[in-house]
Amino acid sequence: MNRLRELLREETAGDPTGRRGLWTALRLEQISDQLKGLDICVCPNTVRRLLEQMEIALHANRKSLSGPQSPDRDCQFQYLRYQREQFAQQGLPIVSVDSKKKELVGRFKNHGRTWSQAALPVTDHDFPSLAQGVAFIRGLYDVPANRGSVVIGTSHDTAQFAVDALVAWWRDEGQRRYPEAAELLILADSGGSNSARSRVWKHALQEKLADRYQLAVTVCHYPTGASKWNPVEHRLFSEISKHWAGQPLLDYPTILRLVAGTKTKTGLQVTCALCAKDYPTKVKVSKAQMANLDLLQHTTLPTWNYTIFPRLNRN
Repeated sequence: MNRLRELLREETAGDPTGRRGLWTALRLEQISDQLKGLDICVCPNTVRRLLEQMEIALHANRKSLSGPQSPDRDCQFQYLRYQREQFAQQGLPIVSVDSKKKELVGRFKNHGRTWSQAALPVTDHDFPSLAQGVAFIRGLYDVPANRGSVVIGTSHDTAQFAVDALVAWWRDEGQRRYPEAAELLILADSGGSNSARSRVWKHALQEKLADRYQLAVTVCHYPTGASKWNPVEHRLFSEISKHWAGQPLLDYPTILRLVAGTKTKTGLQVTCALCAKDYPTKVKVSKAQMANLDLLQHTTLPTWNYTIFPRLNRN
């Protein structure tokens, strides 16, 4: 054991004060060969057992380190909880929105395993040129009702697409589920197509949702790097990923079927629709257009929290 420690001393890296942080770049066969040079003949399996006695074992990387955190992070989480409680007490709709990772459509490997008599053959490389297209998955999770709504886009994940998906839910489901509601709370990440700084996102919410349906829309954004706490991530997207695990996303009808078939024991149900509309990128909203919005920034962290009120006589 001591000879092995000496051998590894020059080949070991990591935190010397924390044994779990130590690692070596040598393989078992390489350690066995080097020990033979010291007249110690042990096979790779014996080397493995000795390493385990030294509390060195095979480990995969683990995502547990957070990036730089905003000093307002805790304050925003407290305010998010306050807003959710206020809307819940009044029986008003609360929705969580985000975009899932875009997917290539075609016979490509989908991570995970599924029960089958044989593994399905897929292409050995994920070349976009072999795909039928790309699926931009925009999700909405209705928090009080435990219902999901997904729109599969074929163009680009833009702010206009994000708002259109939200409007489609309100038109087809939200109005019927909350017939007396005059307010809506949206929980969103601070980046992406629903960025807290996106003028297009706010302008589209004003024209397509607040004005058209005379709805006061309050938006609260999660701090940067905190998207895992957004309910749509762990209540909808994670369940979709588990449901379609190991099944190639062969075409758009297959994706629609797999998403719509997502259910849980706690009662989650999901509706899904395809949107083939073309969404141009680099759309600009001027300062004059922004000044014409009926937007009230909250006193608490106004960049992340604001309400867009319906403008009178606007359709």
